[in-house]
Amino acid sequence: MNLPEFAAFLKSRRDRIRPADVGLPTGPRRRVPGLRREEVAQLAGLSADYYTELERGGSVQPSAQVVAALARALRLNGDERDHLFHLAGRAVPPASHGPTGHVQPALLSLLDRLTTTPAQVITDLHETVVQNKLAVALVGQQPSDRGPMASFLYRWFTDAGTRAIYPPDEHFHQSAAFVADLRAVAARRGRDPEVARMVAELRRRSQEFAALWGTHEVALRRTDHKRIVHPALGVIELDCHSLFSEDGRQRLLWFSAPPGTEGAAQLELLSVIGTQDMAASESPS
Repeated sequence: MNLPEFAAFLKSRRDRIRPADVGLPTGPRRRVPGLRREEVAQLAGLSADYYTELERGGSVQPSAQVVAALARALRLNGDERDHLFHLAGRAVPPASHGPTGHVQPALLSLLDRLTTTPAQVITDLHETVVQNKLAVALVGQQPSDRGPMASFLYRWFTDAGTRAIYPPDEHFHQSAAFVADLRAVAARRGRDPEVARMVAELRRRSQEFAALWGTHEVALRRTDHKRIVHPALGVIELDCHSLFSEDGRQRLLWFSAPPGTEGAAQLELLSVIGTQDMAASESPS
């Protein structure tokens, strides 16, 4: 790891970002041209002390997840993001996949502006890449799993606890929708070994998945009506919308409810209580 260069690059990228670019108030008294250190830390989900140590070139060695979070917080383009990974001494992950994937700029720009509704960016294999605060409050913090377990779809068929986010009478609908979506993704990606491994493993581990896969149903998940079980607010009925990146490998999901409905009132309350005293839950997609 090249600590001095890593630190200098972080500071140079921080200096060029205006608070308004990332949805932060400008404020009347700013002594720095770009973001403050604590603002970058907040955007990346890090402590201010930890980020300060990174920018000072201390002995801290950030994980791949931390580097990816910094790349998103600092709105790095593809070349800059790869450079940051190289300086950190970490292998550069695929640009669009997994929890360390780089969010497509257009999707991230939209996510920044969705401040009053839960929203998150996932991959086409249902791996959560980034969430806004209301998404965390609604469905829980994204997991730190790597490999297949990073996929909510994979956990849906292999970890019974994952299903607690939906009422039992919705489980079959969700299962069928996940499988039809995965078949569409598999066709889009062609002979992709990552998808082939996931399908093979799920067919081996889940009789339900194997049976549904055998029906050959195919349908990308574009919109859906969901009943999400929240630990404090109970069942919340919401509409889930999807916006796909140009290559189809990432999706911006956001949740809404018609004005005047109980779901809308629950979302209003969610924005007040946030993540206070909430039980950990998995992130649906």
